[in-house]
Amino acid sequence: MRPDPSVLLLTTLIGAGQGLFLALFTVQVYALFALLPMQDGRTYFAPGSALAVVLLVAGLGASFFHLGRPERAWRAAAKWRTSWLSREVIVLPAFIGVVFLYGASQFLGDAPVLAGLPSGVQIDATVVLGLIGTALAFGLFVCTGMIYACLPFLREWASPLTVINYTLMGTASGFTLAAAYSAWAGPALTPFLAGWALILTLVAFAGRAASLLRNARLRPKSTLQTAIGIKHPRIVQKSQGFLGGSFNTREFFHGRSSAFLRSIRWLFPVAAFAIPSLLLGAFLGGGTAVLLPVAVVVQYAGLLAERWFFFAEANHPQNLYYQAVA
Repeated sequence: MRPDPSVLLLTTLIGAGQGLFLALFTVQVYALFALLPMQDGRTYFAPGSALAVVLLVAGLGASFFHLGRPERAWRAAAKWRTSWLSREVIVLPAFIGVVFLYGASQFLGDAPVLAGLPSGVQIDATVVLGLIGTALAFGLFVCTGMIYACLPFLREWASPLTVINYTLMGTASGFTLAAAYSAWAGPALTPFLAGWALILTLVAFAGRAASLLRNARLRPKSTLQTAIGIKHPRIVQKSQGFLGGSFNTREFFHGRSSAFLRSIRWLFPVAAFAIPSLLLGAFLGGGTAVLLPVAVVVQYAGLLAERWFFFAEANHPQNLYYQAVA
């Protein structure tokens, strides 16, 4: 498949925004139970939520660049009963709204207490918004991943690993960003968040490595012989049947060489997982906090490469016919 830059930005930016929000709410929950120092809503949670909203809105904005008729984008939500894309279109704005309300409540600092636990922990409106936002964040991961995992004819995508990896990579990038943010806004939290970022990055690497190994063992179910009904063992396509390109030759193949594809296959694990893990580990081992923003930049670049490879790796069955160009 042809990787569209706007889709690469959409999926990586909203993933980082989701992960950042989950990191912020994790800090609040730990602090409620006195496992971490509680941070000021106006100076820590509100700016962090604003950063998450910026990432989410930027991702949403990027999605409009691959629409043929952007003014009709609202119609994408009409098929929510059967379409994972429609569900994503609904859940994403809802999640943005909840994150905004969460940040606004933290900034105002007067969230009403709604309930109390026997331990004395008070559940205010920010906690309720955080729980709703957490459910929407994971729901959005599922919707985004299922857009691709639900396509059985693209066997590289048709796996539970697709949803799992979208969740793990988005969460890992968000926690890495949260660690870098906390180095500025809440230094006492930085080791905690960097530790979780390291764990999530390593687990995300394991999940993505599993999908790479799975896809490497896939064998096409269709061949030229089955496509045209001829059983001869040697069939070679010599021509498409027309001189110019078409929508099919542009949209269903990435247009890069096998050597380029192999180079990206080795590049993105290093940039998205190996280098960030080393930088996070170096920080936890006593390194300077400057390592954290470097980890954010390198990891995001690696995730862009990973997402490019994710799309390019999917081999559409129509390429059997157009292989002279592909």
